[in-house]
Amino acid sequence: MNNNLAAIDPLAIKWGPFAVHWYGVIIGTAVLLALWLSVREGRRQGIDEDYFYGLLLWALPVAIICARLYYVIFQWSYYASHPAEIIAVWDGGIAIYGGIIGGAVVLYFYCRYHYLSVWTMLDIVAPTVLLGQGLGRWGNFINQEAFGKATTKVALQAAHLPQWLIQQMDVGGVYRTPTFLYESLWDLTGFALIMLLRHRFHLFKRGEIALTYVIWYGCGRFVIEGLRTDSLMIGSTIRVSQLLSLVFVMAAVILWVARRRRGGLVWYNPPTVRKEK
Repeated sequence: MNNNLAAIDPLAIKWGPFAVHWYGVIIGTAVLLALWLSVREGRRQGIDEDYFYGLLLWALPVAIICARLYYVIFQWSYYASHPAEIIAVWDGGIAIYGGIIGGAVVLYFYCRYHYLSVWTMLDIVAPTVLLGQGLGRWGNFINQEAFGKATTKVALQAAHLPQWLIQQMDVGGVYRTPTFLYESLWDLTGFALIMLLRHRFHLFKRGEIALTYVIWYGCGRFVIEGLRTDSLMIGSTIRVSQLLSLVFVMAAVILWVARRRRGGLVWYNPPTVRKEK
């Protein structure tokens, strides 16, 4: 058994000046899978699939731009001296919260323009976003990002992690805690639970699947972000993602309670679809 595996090459394909990074392959695969699941659920809710294709065409580039800008803003001390690297998203350095905010804004205006229910679209899309986040963390794994404090190879082996994963956690000669793995498992678990429960009668009101996503992801991110050593910071003590997670979770809980007290909400359940003969 080879216990001295080389680190994974972040390049999936290189042909002359043309290069495809594993990060992009993983993100692209996650996006296509999220789109497929959204289209399927959209059909159950009576929403034409073309709306999801249109939403993706608008939301994806805006989300990527916002995710990069978010990262660059909080790392401006570096990028001010390296402006040519601002567009180098293939080397990593995008912040998911920036992408979520950008994508949510596009979804809101897209739904208003097409007279679609914002809450219904959020309920459909939110679980697939959580899936995409869980898969996307493996792009961080390839790029050796989103890691935690220094640890030892023995400690990683004691956690029964596979050798190829342990070797990739050797960052600059120091083994790191695989916080990317913690968040990936948290996200995928949340996705599985929401998918299993969202069609249960008298469980979710419309809009509450989206709020569940915010609460689930925010709670996990708040805890896991505290274990990371490469967090975006405000000053020397405040982790940006922890602060946003706390704000989003509190806002989602308050909104959930306020909407329930107001009443008049409909249950989130797929309508009965008649099969054409």
